[in-house]
Amino acid sequence: MDFGIKGRRAIICASSKGLGRACAIALAEEGVDLVLTARTEGPLKDTAEFITNKYGVDVKAIAGDITTVEGRKAVLEECASPDILVNNAGGPPPGDFHDWTIDDWMKAINANMLTAIELIRQTVDGMQDRKFGRIVNITSAAVKAPIDILGLSNGARAGLTGFCAGISRKTVAHNVTINGLLPGPFETDRLLSTMAPAAKATGRPIEEIMAERAKLNPAGRFGQPEEFGAACAFLCSDKAGFITGQNILLDGGAFPGTM
Repeated sequence: MDFGIKGRRAIICASSKGLGRACAIALAEEGVDLVLTARTEGPLKDTAEFITNKYGVDVKAIAGDITTVEGRKAVLEECASPDILVNNAGGPPPGDFHDWTIDDWMKAINANMLTAIELIRQTVDGMQDRKFGRIVNITSAAVKAPIDILGLSNGARAGLTGFCAGISRKTVAHNVTINGLLPGPFETDRLLSTMAPAAKATGRPIEEIMAERAKLNPAGRFGQPEEFGAACAFLCSDKAGFITGQNILLDGGAFPGTM
């Protein structure tokens, strides 16, 4: 299927590795030119070089912290008028809510709610004027089924979800869609970090913990990043203009509800 987005331009946040990288690769396969950003320059450049060499699209790599004013300014100076925006940021650390201070909450809300809202604010009007725009927020399955040790993530990402539920019903009239992709357990560095406390508490190798957790999923495995990237690319396509305000769960069937 031709997704109809060849030659479009996309900003993809936190795209040096993991799910952000997978989304970048999937969009590059469709001929989309990319502006990638992440905090660590080395892995970001490696990803940009890999995509350029394999897919031949134009790729710009902007190292910086997208959760800061300076980081966003650098990205938007490179690409002031994106057709596609993939919001993504590393999740806050797990823990016990008794230990979290107001500062911890503000960091989480800034990274996983306010940063995405600000990027949407600065790009959505141009998308509406051009009559094409696709915004995908990478959030978490915890939005739908909260995880107790990920309270900071639960709260911040739910806030972003609520905000986008409102504006996505207005922008769609201009062919600008806003949707959320909610990853469950995918084989990424983030998954390793969430398994580490259990490994430490039991004194068992993290590989054993991961193997056990994978078997508990209805799919009998963890997701692969390329599966996530393919879902993102479809939502960014010209075939997905009638999908907006949705939060699509990719979790191997782990969520036990009917809706």
